[in-house]
Amino acid sequence: MSAPFRGALALCLFWATAAVAGQPVPALTISGAPGLPADFAHLPHVRPDAPKGGTLRMGSIGTFDSFHPFIMRGMPAAQISLTYETLGESNRNEDFAIYGLLANSFELAPDRTWLICRLHPEARFSDGKPVTADDVAFTFRALVEHGSPFYRDYYAQVAGVDVLDAHAVRFRFATRDNPELPVIVAQLPVLPAHWWQGRDFSAPQREAAPGSGPYRVREHRPGASITYERVPGWWGERLSINRGRYNFDAVRCDYYRDVTVARQAFLGGEFDLWSESTIKDWAESYDVPAVRDGRIVREEIPHGRTEGMSGFIFNTRQPRFADARVRRAVAMAFDFEWTNKALFHGAYLRCPSYFTNSEFAAPPLPGEGELALLEPLRDKLDPAVFGEISRPTAGDGSGDIRPRLREALALLRGAGWDLRDGVLRNARGEQLRFTLLLSSKGLERVVLPYRRNLERMGIAMDVQVADQTQYVARIRAFDFDMMYATLRQSNSPGNEQRSFWTSAAAERPGSRNYAGIRDAAVDALVERIVAAPDRTTLTDAVRALDRVLLHGAYVVPGWYSDKLRVAHWKTRVAHPATPPRGGMDVHTWWATDANPAPGEGTTPHTEAAR
Repeated sequence: MSAPFRGALALCLFWATAAVAGQPVPALTISGAPGLPADFAHLPHVRPDAPKGGTLRMGSIGTFDSFHPFIMRGMPAAQISLTYETLGESNRNEDFAIYGLLANSFELAPDRTWLICRLHPEARFSDGKPVTADDVAFTFRALVEHGSPFYRDYYAQVAGVDVLDAHAVRFRFATRDNPELPVIVAQLPVLPAHWWQGRDFSAPQREAAPGSGPYRVREHRPGASITYERVPGWWGERLSINRGRYNFDAVRCDYYRDVTVARQAFLGGEFDLWSESTIKDWAESYDVPAVRDGRIVREEIPHGRTEGMSGFIFNTRQPRFADARVRRAVAMAFDFEWTNKALFHGAYLRCPSYFTNSEFAAPPLPGEGELALLEPLRDKLDPAVFGEISRPTAGDGSGDIRPRLREALALLRGAGWDLRDGVLRNARGEQLRFTLLLSSKGLERVVLPYRRNLERMGIAMDVQVADQTQYVARIRAFDFDMMYATLRQSNSPGNEQRSFWTSAAAERPGSRNYAGIRDAAVDALVERIVAAPDRTTLTDAVRALDRVLLHGAYVVPGWYSDKLRVAHWKTRVAHPATPPRGGMDVHTWWATDANPAPGEGTTPHTEAAR
């Protein structure tokens, strides 16, 4: 399951023991009771008495040219989701629960053919106008008809929406066999229908629409910075789901050309916190006075989130990568063990799965549940899928991978490529040559050793670094040979898998099927995931999909970390002592200059800073 806004939510039945269908309830879960009681006071990972006030200063990379995050066109402003709200909200310590936010209650039909969402009557947009059922219906139709292609996939089995009264809407489902539908409906953001009258929903917007969220846009410099301010008298401030969150009076985002410039700006005091993505810089770039004297604190925060797959993604729409043997051979030239040792200080792990760091990662051999799903597809699958997963060959870290390169050349010969005079050519005399698209110069040092290994096989890999705007535009249009990216996953895969892997998504610009996968077995397994009636069946279906994808060699597996690395100025901001399972929720932080009284839940360094 994906999350258009705030976090990964989950599957579907209702609050209390078994589902009480046909009765209004305040939350949805996969089964049984949710983790929080009906009268919960606040989320478990917040400091409920966190002080309000101050400004959170953040850094973003690239630029922005739109306040409309729901379409493919344009680059939306960072943190624009702070201005919007969804019908329901997740608890980051639960995989499978959603609690009412704009919606006060949910009611599922006994035959699971519809869901009624009843809104809080007091909900208001930032311009003072009430949030109504008409706004919900407008939003659903606008997203499906004019929004990003993602929404058409995500809500494909929602047949329609009916306005019942000013504060109640009914979503009709086209199937009873998609248990995730009620919850993905609860993920729907709600937009102001009155503001959109006379405006083109499919076009980028230079003006911010009023939202029902805790903040509104106060000011901005196009492409350079944006500042949000707290909505006075925000309607949702007293809801239990929001207590201890959104503590800053203002949130400011400044834009920087690239990660290196942004990091230097953070260390120079231009903004308050920085999540470090490069282990080399975490180890080597923080030897500055503010770190040495303790004004900047660095933390490694363990997380339990599903990491998905990071790696070099082949675009199989390109003829040179249509053959899996070629992809496997190119993958064998990447020496992760040497790279990790020489460049990453040994701090990373290699991604073994498209659902890394989760129960959904396929085990070496398929279990009984997986086989029950794979057997009907046997005529569409390579027999090797039913054997042990072929993991990337692990090196010893020495950098000597000559035996592996010889094996790769044998694969290439079988695919019609021969090494002649140091150049790998096909029968037409064309060299195997491709371009790797990157979004950051920081990755260049990582890929240069990979390029040298490919050159030893006669393969030419050019490296192109694009700025953030160009990079996003190109991957949306599938305009690349290979790119390095992370395919994020949630702890509850579902309808969004259609956008990642299916044949239909492969032909639709803006989908997440970057690799261009067109495989009938993959399509069938995705539908088994969507229709999974329980957690056990879902796990088997996702593992089966993972197994088939790994065999397809669509990605050269990269690396991940089971920790978040975050630095912040302790003289300015602080956070609760216990983070959520996902690792960090910046909207639970507060300003230390807001004169907080010492209390439960503050970090030790915060107390020292007062």
